[in-house]
Amino acid sequence: MKTLDDLWKAGKNFLNVDIPVMCGAMTWISESRLVAHVSNAGAFGCLAGGNMDPELLLQEIDDTKQLTNKPFAVNLITIAPNYKKQLDLINATKVPYIIFAGGIPKADEIQKAKLSGAKVLCFASTESIAKRMIDRGADALMLEGSEAGGHIGHVSLIILLQQILFEFPDFPIFVAGGIGTGRIIPHLLLMGAFGVQLGTLFVLSEECNVNPKFKQAFIRARARDAVATPQIGSELHVVAVRALRNKGMDQFADLQMRLIQSRKHGQISQEEAQFEVERYWVGALRRAAIEGDTETGSLMAGQSVGLAKEIKPIKNLLSDLIADAEKELKRIQEKLI
Repeated sequence: MKTLDDLWKAGKNFLNVDIPVMCGAMTWISESRLVAHVSNAGAFGCLAGGNMDPELLLQEIDDTKQLTNKPFAVNLITIAPNYKKQLDLINATKVPYIIFAGGIPKADEIQKAKLSGAKVLCFASTESIAKRMIDRGADALMLEGSEAGGHIGHVSLIILLQQILFEFPDFPIFVAGGIGTGRIIPHLLLMGAFGVQLGTLFVLSEECNVNPKFKQAFIRARARDAVATPQIGSELHVVAVRALRNKGMDQFADLQMRLIQSRKHGQISQEEAQFEVERYWVGALRRAAIEGDTETGSLMAGQSVGLAKEIKPIKNLLSDLIADAEKELKRIQEKLI
């Protein structure tokens, strides 16, 4: 009979890890220490580039390399103001994996990353984007459903599995969005996934160095409390963000109105407006995650927050996921006999 190791062998080989469970890149949260802890535990850490100053990002990469000799990725948000500067500098660091998120990277940007020797993963929130990323040279895809936290697309993971995962059975594809227990993992692997990515659950790890109030907000939250931000009009091309509902979400709606009016009167360009949106989220997330402002800060969380109720060490978090996955795989096999 198939074992869990059999099912995710391809994912282990692609990421060069023992456990093809990725800790999603979360701005202000997925810093060098958390990434190193995840990778040292046998899983796969992702360093969040966010809108970090390029020189600071280089320092974070160096710090991560000092803390672990295991593989990890650097996640770059293509709509961040500092994105192009980050990409220009990151190639000299020889990081083993680069993940493009937040938007659609250009073909030359993917090739630039690959020329550094890195394997490239690209997010795909629709079938057409998945095809484009493969054509542009991506080594793997990340299917992230709208159930996820932070910047999200508009399609749920259950649809993406059918539209993309089933259509590209021989291409490395990892999946994310709404994953909060080990029981779901063997089902996703049997569908063809190489591995999974979780973010919200790792916020509740002991090693995650966020404000205790941030963690307590997650523990209290229900799945339905993690909602997608409203888009006021279409002028700003705002990428939706999923977070716990609070005053900060209302303030974001007000910000969009101000920016739309500024655009109409020629006081700000489209690019400047988009930058203002990203600056808002970067600042709001810092206020919540670092300073503990859970009222007006941004509590970015996926709907799996309803499944995350306990703070535990990363080692235990991973062992619990694996134990539950193995138990569920055994249950599946018994049903098929």
